Amino acid sequence: MSEEQSQETVTLDLLDRRVVRRRAIGVAVAAVVIGAAIGGIAGLFAGAVGFFVPLVVLALPLLLMAYGEARKTYWLCGTEVAARAFGTRRVDLATATALDVLITDIRGTRTISLVVTGPPRHRTLNVALAMYAGTGGKELGVYALRRLADTLAGTGDTRALVLSELIVAQLRAEARGDAAADRPLYKLASAVPGGGVARRVANTDVAKFVAMLD
Repeated sequence: MSEEQSQETVTLDLLDRRVVRRRAIGVAVAAVVIGAAIGGIAGLFAGAVGFFVPLVVLALPLLLMAYGEARKTYWLCGTEVAARAFGTRRVDLATATALDVLITDIRGTRTISLVVTGPPRHRTLNVALAMYAGTGGKELGVYALRRLADTLAGTGDTRALVLSELIVAQLRAEARGDAAADRPLYKLASAVPGGGVARRVANTDVAKFVAMLD
């Protein structure tokens, strides 16, 4: 990888920004409606104060969450993964203290993510690689996955090398035209037992899974 490529900024957003903003607007509208409804009931007994207190207490946190979600974006620059919502957080893959695969299962939709912890401020970032529902889903773009795989491989860390091989296998499956259900990320996400909202996959289990890939 050339020096110019290594310093290029690559977006790591799984979902389109318009989709994220639309969801955030939905959360904001729901927050106002729920807050106003409960505030209206309280206002019948406590007047204006009874209306505005529940409205602020219930709606404000959700509005802040919606605002943060609307602004949230991830990118890779050099060896650093960064995320922005209210502020910007960065984690250097080259010196990461923890690299894990996380599977979340919410209402039948499974998301497989790369969780990175490390310098410069020992923070943790969760980068979604793919999201599946049924036999289809949404995956991070080919170029973003390629750059992420190259960066992980370049660190020389054993855990990072395994994750790089997993991503490369995913890219090969996509190049062959394999259906989503036949791709490594889908298979790994499906292999984790259900019944929990979020599960970390042990590094040894990821290594065994990668070793069994064609």
